Amino acid sequence: MAWVALIIAGLLEVFGVAMMNKWHKDHNWKAIVFLVLGFGLSLFFLSFAMKTLPMGTAYAIWTGIGASGGALVGMIFFGESKDWKRIVFITMVLSAAVGLKLIS
Repeated sequence: MAWVALIIAGLLEVFGVAMMNKWHKDHNWKAIVFLVLGFGLSLFFLSFAMKTLPMGTAYAIWTGIGASGGALVGMIFFGESKDWKRIVFITMVLSAAVGLKLIS
């Protein structure tokens, strides 16, 4: 259950980052509400996951999902560069997160 909560926390982190970008572009009050909600729920689920998982592992995976997901959302929805080098390094971050799961 802790791993599911951690993945949800990471996905909510990605959502919060996407809303941050949306707010930066539109200055829409709805984006601020969703930004706060996304980050708040992300921290809630991270806290829940850390009751079972080691702090270092949980934090590394949470930030890995957030960073990789944020980059992918930027490429897919916000027209950011899709250079193959970016994709290689995103893959490396995700591989490291999977590696931590395998050894935890």
